[in-house]
Amino acid sequence: MKKIIISTILSLGIALIPLHINTANAYTQINSSLLLKTGIRNQNVVLLQNRLKELGYFPANPTGYYGSITKQSVLNFQKANNLVADGIAGKNTIQKLNSLNIKNTPSVTRGSSTTSSNWSWFSKIQYAIPRGATFEVLDIYSGKSFKANRTYGTNHIDAETISEYDTSIYKSVFGGNWSWSKRPIVVTYNGISLPASMAGMPHAGNDNAPSAAYTTWRSDGYGAGTNLDAIKNNGMHGVFDIHFIGSRTHSSNRVDNVHQNNIKIAQKYIGK
Repeated sequence: MKKIIISTILSLGIALIPLHINTANAYTQINSSLLLKTGIRNQNVVLLQNRLKELGYFPANPTGYYGSITKQSVLNFQKANNLVADGIAGKNTIQKLNSLNIKNTPSVTRGSSTTSSNWSWFSKIQYAIPRGATFEVLDIYSGKSFKANRTYGTNHIDAETISEYDTSIYKSVFGGNWSWSKRPIVVTYNGISLPASMAGMPHAGNDNAPSAAYTTWRSDGYGAGTNLDAIKNNGMHGVFDIHFIGSRTHSSNRVDNVHQNNIKIAQKYIGK
């Protein structure tokens, strides 16, 4: 799992710094001439599982056996990287795994910083992470990370996980249950890491109905209305909330103090 270190925390916010990662020769590369698939057991599968685990796709300890968990992990990686999704680690998949040179804590070259006042939700973040953007979410307390997409939201991000695997991680950090409890996180998109806070309750959506269409049922008791569920077959109905500095709730149009306190915790984490 990667951890991006950003310095310069301001008293009223955080300085946000573009990152350039250089981790050449960071791990043992997998032979791209191999074809790894279900039923194979050898050391090359261990390398594959280790690599998938480093990138957040393999949720177990490496065993060297290419079983159903490995196949699903490869499928999720392929889908996230626009590869043919067949669950087989062939030439293109292995080459892509080898090209993503990120392991442990990368070396960081700092770019020019920005002031906190320029990076509140309404001044800049809502434009820096546009609708349709896919980003990484790091849960600070558990150290787990997953990928999500901004599908809706104006006062804050209404996000959806991009796959069932990402949903399983998202749900696990809340103890395996949907919950309106809130946790400090770091959102990384386009080379910039932002302190944020997320809630654990998907809502206002129906995974079985068309996106933005009228539906008679929506999750978390929202009843009939516009379906806020754009990503299908990801293991959850609707969207979950991600707040940033100065963002507001949609229901009350007010700043949520718990979310803002979580953001301060995330600031300190990024500044380590």
